[in-house]
Amino acid sequence: MKNLDLSVKQGEVFGFLGPNGAGKSTTIKILLGLITPSAGNAKIMGVDVSSHGARRSVGYLPENPAFYDYLTAEEYLEFVGKTFNLPDALLRESIEKVLKLLELWDARKRPMRGYSKGMVQRLGLAQVLLHDPEVYILDEPMSGLDPLGRAMVKDVIRELKLRGRTVFFSTHITSDVEAVCDRVGVIVDGCLQSVDSVDDLMIRGIEGYRVQVRDAVHGLEEQFTASNRQGDIVEFTVTSQDLKLLLEKVVLSGAEVVIVEPRRKDLESFFLDTVSRGRG
Repeated sequence: MKNLDLSVKQGEVFGFLGPNGAGKSTTIKILLGLITPSAGNAKIMGVDVSSHGARRSVGYLPENPAFYDYLTAEEYLEFVGKTFNLPDALLRESIEKVLKLLELWDARKRPMRGYSKGMVQRLGLAQVLLHDPEVYILDEPMSGLDPLGRAMVKDVIRELKLRGRTVFFSTHITSDVEAVCDRVGVIVDGCLQSVDSVDDLMIRGIEGYRVQVRDAVHGLEEQFTASNRQGDIVEFTVTSQDLKLLLEKVVLSGAEVVIVEPRRKDLESFFLDTVSRGRG
């Protein structure tokens, strides 16, 4: 890591993007006190990470969770809950809640050695949720999940945000960040290259608009670029500067605007550009 300076707001979902080997997992290990930085300091909820107290309010999911696979999911979560001194009644209630939430309830009494990779990943998230921490640090939380599992994890993260929890998760999959994050940081070769609001990136990435018009009058196709025609619907591709003029002419002609849709660079394009600049 090289002079990493980063803060995450309480109640924020922050995506930490970077190619393999960029320093994402190293940053997370520093936050969890698993390795010691050569200089500087890190804090969680205002408590220095060198203190055991910093981790009382944290739930952590490693990139490749590994468990005592001879235990059942229920037995393992009981073990985890007792390390956090959860009262027995609350622990039983929490175990049932998280296993049902992550669709592992029916498999709760099976030894984990018979679980698929996706089930193990979901169990890892279950143990993170168990004690209802204030801060969630997740290293590649959707790794190994099928589309249904990925959607489930995104829903869990959105729910945590609604409850005011802070989520910091690393990934190299830009669509996951675009779907759930408030801000995104990009790290390349140990250096933080960019920190931006996802909404701002999406707005800045608009390159033009796709406009579909029903019953377009003669002349529109001569003045504006018609990219497609299906029946009585003509599709135009216009720049941001020409959008207002096109809409005014459509309205004056009495035609119907069917769709106005921005054409934008996605977060993947931003990520690839940032990585390229960082390595250049």
